[in-house]
Amino acid sequence: MDEALKELGEYCALKLEAALTGFKVAFGELTLEARADDIVSVMRFLRDDARTRFISIIDVCGVDYPERNQRFDVVYHLLSPTQNMRIRVRVLADDVTPVPSITEVFPGADWFEREAYDLYGILFSGHPDLRRILTDYGFDGHPLRKDFPLTGFVEVRYDEERKRVVYEPVKLAQEFRDFDYLSPWEGTDYVLPGDEKAKQ
Repeated sequence: MDEALKELGEYCALKLEAALTGFKVAFGELTLEARADDIVSVMRFLRDDARTRFISIIDVCGVDYPERNQRFDVVYHLLSPTQNMRIRVRVLADDVTPVPSITEVFPGADWFEREAYDLYGILFSGHPDLRRILTDYGFDGHPLRKDFPLTGFVEVRYDEERKRVVYEPVKLAQEFRDFDYLSPWEGTDYVLPGDEKAKQ
C-alpha cells in the first residue's frame, strides 16, 4: 500500500509542481504539503483528475504550534471511493493572513472552515459566511489555541427569566483557581488528600 501511496504522491507532485512544497508517506497515509495560496487549485486537481478522483471531503481542521511564525496547520482530509484511498493535504497559516476558502470546490467544507475559524481563529478568504459556529457570538478568544487560558473569570449560561445568554463572574474559591500542574506520579512536595498510602 505504501508503494501505491508513494506513486500517487509523485504523480501529484509532478502535476501540481510549485503548488506543492513536498509530500510524505507515513503510517500508511499520504500527506501533501501545499502552499496556502494554491490550495483551491490543489483541491480542484485532486477532485477532477482521472487518476485521483478525491471527490469526498471528510474534514478540515486546524493544529496549533504557537512557537512557529506560521503557527497553524490547516489540514484537509479527502476520500476517493474510485481509488479506495484517503489523502491528507496540509498548508501552513498564521493568525492574520487568510487561507483561501475551498467551498467553491467542496461546498461541504463550509462548516468545517467555520469551526476552524471559531476554535483556532484561522481566517478563510472567500468564505460565504465566516462566523462562529460553536461558541457564543460575544465569546472572546479561540478555545483550541494552546495559549487559551484553562480557567476564566466569567461563565456563560442561559437565563430563563431574562430569556437570553448572560455572563456572570465565576464563583470559585481561589484554591481551585491556581493549579500547580504537578501530578502525584511526578512527585509533589506535599501529600495530596487520599495519596498517603502511595508513599508507604
